Amino acid sequence: MHRLFSFLLLALLSLNSASASSEYHEQLVLQPLPLSALLASFNFRSITALSAFEAHNFRFFPRSLGQILQHADTRELHLRFTLGRWDAESWGARPWDGAREGGTGVELWAWLEAETDEEADQKWLTLTNALSGLFCASLNFIDATRTTRPVMSFQPEGDHPNSTVNNMHLLYGVLPHEVVCTENLTPFLKLLPCKSKAGIATLLDGHKLFDASWQSMAIDVRPVCPDGEECRLEIEQTIDMVLDIERSKRPRDNPIPRPSPGHELKCDTSKPYHADDTCFPADYSTSQDWSLSQLFGKTIERPCPLTDPGVPPVCLNVPDSRTVFISHGVVEKKNPDGMSRCFDIPPEVDFNLSLPGPEQKEGEEGNVQIEVTSDLVKSKTPLLYAERSFTGHGQERGGVQTMLRNPSPDNEVEFIYMESLPWFMRIYLHTMEARIEGSHGHNSSNSLIEEVYYRPALDRARGTQLEVRMRIPPASTVFLTYDFEKSILRYTEYPPDANRGFDVAAAVITILNSDKSSPRFAAYNLRTTSLLCSLPTPDFSMPYNVIIFTSTAIALAFGGMFNILVRRFVAADEGPESNLKAAGQRLKGRLAALFERLRNKRTGIVAEKQPAPAPQ
Repeated sequence: MHRLFSFLLLALLSLNSASASSEYHEQLVLQPLPLSALLASFNFRSITALSAFEAHNFRFFPRSLGQILQHADTRELHLRFTLGRWDAESWGARPWDGAREGGTGVELWAWLEAETDEEADQKWLTLTNALSGLFCASLNFIDATRTTRPVMSFQPEGDHPNSTVNNMHLLYGVLPHEVVCTENLTPFLKLLPCKSKAGIATLLDGHKLFDASWQSMAIDVRPVCPDGEECRLEIEQTIDMVLDIERSKRPRDNPIPRPSPGHELKCDTSKPYHADDTCFPADYSTSQDWSLSQLFGKTIERPCPLTDPGVPPVCLNVPDSRTVFISHGVVEKKNPDGMSRCFDIPPEVDFNLSLPGPEQKEGEEGNVQIEVTSDLVKSKTPLLYAERSFTGHGQERGGVQTMLRNPSPDNEVEFIYMESLPWFMRIYLHTMEARIEGSHGHNSSNSLIEEVYYRPALDRARGTQLEVRMRIPPASTVFLTYDFEKSILRYTEYPPDANRGFDVAAAVITILNSDKSSPRFAAYNLRTTSLLCSLPTPDFSMPYNVIIFTSTAIALAFGGMFNILVRRFVAADEGPESNLKAAGQRLKGRLAALFERLRNKRTGIVAEKQPAPAPQ
C-alpha cells in the first residue's frame, strides 16, 4: 500500500511538472552577422489560463505586472526599450520581422477597455504611472502631448471577443529622449520565473547588454484563444542585441582599445593600391571566432528547471560545415535546413559554446585571407529601406524628408507610415508630397498616396498625428516630404540643455500583407531613426545678468536707505564711550605703565653702578 501511494504521488508530481513546463519556455538564438557582429535573441514566454488570471491566481505570470493590468483594465500591452540603430544595409532584415522592435527610447501602446475616451485617458494615466514605478522609467511623463490614438498603424495581436472589441481603446505613447540603462533591465529580469539565477538569463549583464551596437527589450501581453481550448493569457519577453565581437572579447582588466602592430594587420591584397606602407583592411571580421564565455564573460549556469524540455534552450544559425565546440554532455541537433542547429542542455550542466573560425589559407605575400563563402547564413533582404532627415535652414521653418526604397524587382510594397510629432512642430499638410526618384510634380503623389489621416496639434494639449497609406512600385525609391513651422516656447518650457534641441520620435512603418484575408495584416514593421529638432532658443545668460545687476542695485540702495532710517545720529560728547575706545585707553595705560617700570628699573641699575663719593 505504501509503494502504491508513493507511485501515485510520483506520477502526480511528474504530471504537474509536465503541465508546468508547457506553460513556460525560453530560448536563445545566436546568429553571426557581417562586419564582426553577432545577433543574440533572448525569448521568454509564459502562459496562464485566463480564468486563473482573473481569479488572481498567478503562477508563472508575474503578479506585479498582472495586478497593474487588472487595475487599469488593460486587455493587451506592448512595451519597448530600444537603443542604437539597426544597420539594415549590412545586417539584413530585422529580428522577428521588426515585431519586437521599438524606436529609440521607450515606446508603449495598449488596448484599454473603457466606455468613453475620457475614461480611457484616466486608465492610460494610471497604467503609465504604475509601469513607470515598476520598470524605473520615466513613463509617467507620457502625458496628453505625447499620447496619440493610431487609426491604421496598429492592430491587436491577441484574440479578443466581440463583446470586448467594441469598448477597446488604443493609446500610443513614446519618449524618444529616455535613456535605457541597467535600472530598466533589473525589473525586466525579475518578471522571469527563474529570474537571472538559472537558464539563459544568466548571460544577461548590464555591462554587455548596454555596450552592444543595438539592443531592444520588449514585453508583450496578449490573450490567446486556440480553437476548442480555454483562452489563455500570454506574456512574451524578448531581448535582442547586436554585439561587436572585437569589443565584447576585450578583457575587463584591459578595456581600452589599442591599435594592433603593423605586422598583425589583415590587408586586402587584391586592391590595386596595396603596398608595404598602404593597407586596406580585409573583410576578415565576418569569420572571427568567439565563445559565450568570451562574449558574455560567463557561461549558462544550468537550464531553468521550469522550462519546457521540448524547446531547446540554445540555437545557433551557422551552416553545417562549421565546427562548433560545446560542453560535455550537451546534445547537438542539426536542423534539416542545414543552416542551423540547437542544443539540449542536461540539468546541472554549465553550458559553453565555442565557434572557431573557418579554415585559413596563406596569401602570396603572407597576408591571411579568410574563406567567407560558407561562413555566415545569409540574412533575408528587408522588404523596405527607410531613412528620415530634416531639410531647410533657419530657426523659423523647416521640412522633413523620408526616403523609402523598395528592393524587390517585381513586387510592390503597401505600407502605413505614421508619425507622432510634438505640438511645437506645426506641419503644413498641403505641402506633403510623395514622388518617385527622378520625377517631379504632384502627379506621383496621387498614384502613391492612397489614404491620409491627420489630427492637428493643439498648443500644449496634444501633438500632431499623421498616418499615410502608400504604395511603392518595384525597384523604386520614393521621397515623402512636407514642411513645418517651429513654435516659440515659453521660458519655463525649455529643458536644462536647451541648445541641444528636442528629440522627435521615430516614424513607425507597418508593411501590409498582400493577403487581405489574413487576420494579422502586418507582415513587417520597422522604425526610422529619431530626429533632433532645433528651436529658437533665447539667451539664458541675460536673465541672470539682469537678476545679478538688479539685486546688487537694490542691495546698495536698500542698505543706504536702511541706515538712514534706522541709525540714530548724536553728538560726539553726548554719546556713550564705546567699548572699543575704552579698551584702547586701557591698553594705552598698561603700555605706559610697562614703559615706566622698565625705565625706572633701568635707572636704578645705572645708579647702583656709579661709585660712592669720597668723604670730605
